[in-house]
Amino acid sequence: MIRIDAHHHIWRLLPGAPPPTGPGRRAHDWLNGADLAPIRRDFTLDDLSDVAAVAEIDRTVLVQVVPEVEETADFLSLSADEGKGLVAGVVGWVDLTDPGVDDVLAALRAGPGGDLLVGVRHLVQGEPDPRWLTRPDVRRGLAAVEGAGLVYDLLTLVHQLPAAIETVRALPGATFVLDHLSKPPIATGEREPWESHLRELAAEPNVTCKLSGMVTEADPVGWTVADLRPYADVVLDAFGPSRVMFGSDWPVCLLAGSYEEVVAAAEGLTAGLTADERDEVFGGTAARVYRLPGERL
Repeated sequence: MIRIDAHHHIWRLLPGAPPPTGPGRRAHDWLNGADLAPIRRDFTLDDLSDVAAVAEIDRTVLVQVVPEVEETADFLSLSADEGKGLVAGVVGWVDLTDPGVDDVLAALRAGPGGDLLVGVRHLVQGEPDPRWLTRPDVRRGLAAVEGAGLVYDLLTLVHQLPAAIETVRALPGATFVLDHLSKPPIATGEREPWESHLRELAAEPNVTCKLSGMVTEADPVGWTVADLRPYADVVLDAFGPSRVMFGSDWPVCLLAGSYEEVVAAAEGLTAGLTADERDEVFGGTAARVYRLPGERL
């Protein structure tokens, strides 16, 4: 079975001054906090290729970082060129509220590497309105993503899950993937209201969930697999292995553990599954949900 990491990033930072210099470099203001200093540097596909090979990961899905269409175009082109044999698909960004979002999606698909575009994501977690996903202009954009045959990645916090549930129900023909379990408070051990919301979301058949982003929601220095297990168990029980996919969230995960440690944690969390079920989590679900072309797998 091909092993797939369904969630990782890359970035090339602008130099301090004068910006900008060089293609593909852009501002990443979110990295300015002191706690993010360990990952405030360039991360490339070559960097990922080295660590993924050690962890026996064969293919990946590259996910947007900043809300810029230009980044998505760069990711597509770079993945088609340097990412051959590694990147099987790209989840990019478009402005869902743009009346011309259909044309933007069409232009991305017509450009270099456009066939690698498998999904779209927006940083909903940063939206001050907890019901942002229910806005009519956002819903129109999501319908355009559905019409283009693309997946929509839900990046939400726990308090935004009710709006996500409403949105998923309003668009039953669309395919949604929940990123990072919607970031439950693993460090404190609290499970409500996250668990109730997550189970309600999982009851909708057009949603799958990434087993990703857990180590950075736990105690970044002293987390154990046992700390993660109650949350992973809820996800696996609510969605079932055929609707769960592994994602490393590299290089963000480096704030709490190495790539190998994150893969090993996911393997430990799924050790009680059958071999076929583990194959789903570590490849089958991602390949099916993102419709990753067979020749790249």
